[in-house]
Amino acid sequence: MADVILLNGSPRENSNTLQVLNVCKEAIEANGLTAEIISLKDENIRSCIACGECGQIGACAIDDGLNEIIEKIRKADGFIPAAPVYFGTARGDIMSALQRIGFVSMQTDKFLSWMVGGPIAIARRGGQSLTLQEMTMFFPINNMIIAGSNYWNMVFAHAEGTAMEDEEGIATIKLFGENVAKLIQKIKD
Repeated sequence: MADVILLNGSPRENSNTLQVLNVCKEAIEANGLTAEIISLKDENIRSCIACGECGQIGACAIDDGLNEIIEKIRKADGFIPAAPVYFGTARGDIMSALQRIGFVSMQTDKFLSWMVGGPIAIARRGGQSLTLQEMTMFFPINNMIIAGSNYWNMVFAHAEGTAMEDEEGIATIKLFGENVAKLIQKIKD
């Protein structure tokens, strides 16, 4: 069981999103916690159908692999979703995943409550702010704690493998990962 689950919303094998999440993971682990990156790359995540069955069965009624991810998140103390920006907003599959994760939490044991984390957005030129706003909405409605950094959790990158060139963005993500780990440790003390 990992202390922090990082959710990779990129469909690419060696994506900039994965590079950024690896930086965040390393910062979390350097501060004494365990972290696991889970990718949506090979999943076909459907949108919530608002059936309400999760309240009765304790899991999402849609059987597309998200329940396995939900179980890992349920056991964690931190959650960090990351998305590449497509057409100015987060990819649809990660938003579908967040909505279903939140719905299952609300309808069952509220496992997201007091969990620490925050979103990360990666884009070539623009849309990071809107993507962060869109993804951030998930956190307060689920009674979660958003860790800060010295800037917003965004990285500029275009071609696959160029995320590390945004030194300021990478430094922001490192500090964010450190802050997630430190905040979890303070809450648990």
